[in-house]
Amino acid sequence: MKFSERVLNMQESPIRKLIPFAEKAKKAGKKVYHLNIGQPDLETPKEFFSTISNLPSKVIAYSHSAGIIELREAFSNYYKKMNIDFDPEDIIITTGGSEAIVFSLAAISDPNDEVIVIEPFYANYKGFAEMLNVKLLPVRAVPENGYAVPPTEEFEKVVTSKTKAIIFSNPSNPTGAVYTREELQRIVDFAKKHDLYIISDEVYKEFTFDGTKHVSIMEFEDKERFIVVDSISKRYSGCGMRIGVFATKNKELYSQVMKFAQSRLCSPVVEQYGTVGILNNISEEYMENVKKEYMKRRDIVYEELSKIEGLSFEKPKGSFYVSVKVPVDNTEEFIKFMLNDFDIDGETVMVAPLNGFYATEGAGLQELRIAYVLEPSKLRRACYILAEGIKAYNNK
Repeated sequence: MKFSERVLNMQESPIRKLIPFAEKAKKAGKKVYHLNIGQPDLETPKEFFSTISNLPSKVIAYSHSAGIIELREAFSNYYKKMNIDFDPEDIIITTGGSEAIVFSLAAISDPNDEVIVIEPFYANYKGFAEMLNVKLLPVRAVPENGYAVPPTEEFEKVVTSKTKAIIFSNPSNPTGAVYTREELQRIVDFAKKHDLYIISDEVYKEFTFDGTKHVSIMEFEDKERFIVVDSISKRYSGCGMRIGVFATKNKELYSQVMKFAQSRLCSPVVEQYGTVGILNNISEEYMENVKKEYMKRRDIVYEELSKIEGLSFEKPKGSFYVSVKVPVDNTEEFIKFMLNDFDIDGETVMVAPLNGFYATEGAGLQELRIAYVLEPSKLRRACYILAEGIKAYNNK
């Protein structure tokens, strides 16, 4: 029996495909510091648990396919506090930000259509595009200028009559770059010129450092072509809740995406109510403390990586990731080595190879992504082990 070309062409998650090597290492008695995945170790807000312990019904029934109205209203209020003008009727609650990305790509592109992507990018953009038979057109951001938005002429080189959209994350996963108003204006102008949608993944907008401000795509004119993707996973340390957002002011696009939402019935209802509890009751102090904690962790990782000879990287301005070029021939093989053949006192480190965050063939083979999601003492230890592992790998 045969498999579809769709599934055969789809890449494995570069973030998760090496998990079997980590599991093997753990079975062998090693402790693995997981810097490969954006899974925060901060506690989920207590407001979530107190809300779901007092649900309004003893039956967990289907919700409206767009999400319970209480949650859409809560998100609308949240956005308006940030000067992002979304009404409840502009919002669809999705099963994580991932579903919002799939809905967006599926609604605006047909098989063999194209979407421009700023690379390196969130790896699952590639997986979702392959699932839908959509081609990604990469435009390269480089570390030498802090992974800033590439010049407009680079976008002009790749756009064709089959191009339907531009997709990017801001702040960026995996680089930690935060795009300026001028950079975003260039993207908006280009999209308008070529009649493209813009899919702005703003999952990390709360996490910006050193006085850097996040600018939402919704702060620009021509809002009918904008789609915002959001998620509570990182912001409230609730990755397993699977609550995301698809939002647009384009009413026709919204109604078309509702077909997808209806076909999967609804997002998890218990988690929807729990998220209402967070959004309506969380304090500003909570988010300030979370932001300070990640900035502290960012500074620790930057300090420790700066001690390692041969690394090339930029200090992240946002998110909780840093992309690093390392002096090894192949980071995927290096990670396997770290898990299979290396440890210090029974401890080793797992990071993510960056080649899966590129659409350009052969790109990123010497780069990796570090998620600074562990407490400071563990981060320092992990960076030390990583440094020693690089030496051992190159001397083997």
